Amino acid sequence: QVQLVESGGGLVQAGGSLRLSCAASGRTFSSYTMGWFRQAPGKEREFVAAISWNGGSTYYVDSVKGRFTISRDNAKNTVYLQMNRLKPEDTAVYYCGAQAYSGSAYDRRGYDYWGQGTQVTVSS
Repeated sequence: QVQLVESGGGLVQAGGSLRLSCAASGRTFSSYTMGWFRQAPGKEREFVAAISWNGGSTYYVDSVKGRFTISRDNAKNTVYLQMNRLKPEDTAVYYCGAQAYSGSAYDRRGYDYWGQGTQVTVSS
């Protein structure tokens, strides 16, 4: 069993930055693909970014490319999402997910564990 705990959300003005963290329990963190998803009110949970087990591959939704950066520190069992130049449309609850088995990094159905989420609100 893997437990994920997100932190770092908050209220920020448009153009500002936040860094989200996701701390994982368990000794097999370094073998998981990790992803960030977000869910705005009334919308489905959508893919934001993902990173392979060793950090060698990263994936982003087009709307955040060039603004968000995903990274991981396997020694600390933590994955990060650095969010720059935030926009009001980035407002959502952000969730961290862990993919224990093979699957598409873009598809939330391929993730086996989820955190409780952290709220990000960007004011205009």
